[in-house]
Amino acid sequence: MKNKQLWINHIKGLCICLVVIYHSVITFYPHLTSLQSGLPEYIAKSWIYLNLYLAPFRMPVFFFISGFLITRYIESVKWRDCVDKRLWNIFYVLLLWGVLQWLGISLINQWLAPELVRNPTSNAAYSETLLQFATSMAKASTSLWYLYALLLYFVVFKSLRRYKVPVIVMLLAVNVIISFVPLPWWGMNSVVRNMCYYGLGAWFGLQLMEWMKTTRFRQHPLICAAIALISVALYLVNVPVVISVVSIFVILKLFYLLDSWRESRSDAFLNIVGSNTIAIYTTHRIIIEALSLFMIGQINRGQISDPLLLVVLMLYPFVSLGICTLSGLGFRKLSRALFGDMFFSPPAKLIPALSSH
Repeated sequence: MKNKQLWINHIKGLCICLVVIYHSVITFYPHLTSLQSGLPEYIAKSWIYLNLYLAPFRMPVFFFISGFLITRYIESVKWRDCVDKRLWNIFYVLLLWGVLQWLGISLINQWLAPELVRNPTSNAAYSETLLQFATSMAKASTSLWYLYALLLYFVVFKSLRRYKVPVIVMLLAVNVIISFVPLPWWGMNSVVRNMCYYGLGAWFGLQLMEWMKTTRFRQHPLICAAIALISVALYLVNVPVVISVVSIFVILKLFYLLDSWRESRSDAFLNIVGSNTIAIYTTHRIIIEALSLFMIGQINRGQISDPLLLVVLMLYPFVSLGICTLSGLGFRKLSRALFGDMFFSPPAKLIPALSSH
């Protein structure tokens, strides 16, 4: 990746880190039943609420960047090449890791928490039968719903690219409506809610990026303050779309300015993570399940001292992030070295590459 694009990769790295932290929090703190009132309970609730407040800043920019990076495929690449180079790759990883997560998380739950009752229809990874698994995957009720969304979004936005403005307006309206009338399936709810951000990146990303780079927000303090107040006010009444769009440009501007001040490096942590988002995204949910169930058992049985408990409660999401990141990067490297990267690339795609060496 060229240096001028590294700052975009850094944003991808930040987004996947926030996703890992999100899953670390929701699988851990709400299930700590033995916490007494006081500082431990306060720390746990603080992480839970922080996770909720970060929602408008996590996936919108992730999807905007995802759409922006495939603009060329949307606009000018033929469908046949898109199916081969984009859709099949994503579908393969979605299906493979859907099965691997199902098997892995099922075994982990049987091992670490056999008494825990899971709703088998809430997540494909908790399915008890193949039919439940297939149904949950079809409804995007899976921890891999981001990949599901990428497949659906690409088909929709490439097919409707002649109707950009009305479609985007409609999707922004749907985002508002779904805040008050959500779909019955949480995964599909997330897919539909985030579609507008991907569309902004895929259809208008080039223009919006240029506008972001040339606009000096500090020259318009009153306008910026008004937009900030309006976006917060709407967010407080459960209309997060405005603050999400604002956050996209704030994050883009911040990373762009940082890159202008100090050129992004290819060996920087966020760039390495941003270059391996799929590996971290697909593997982290299995690792988090094991970490969370183990630590929940230790804490709920009172096997951790009070001073250590406070440290665990404060630092768990960061420790989990470190373990998941290193594990994802390590598994990707192992996949490439031993299996021709078959865990992240369709095996059929490897034949031309191997024959050329």
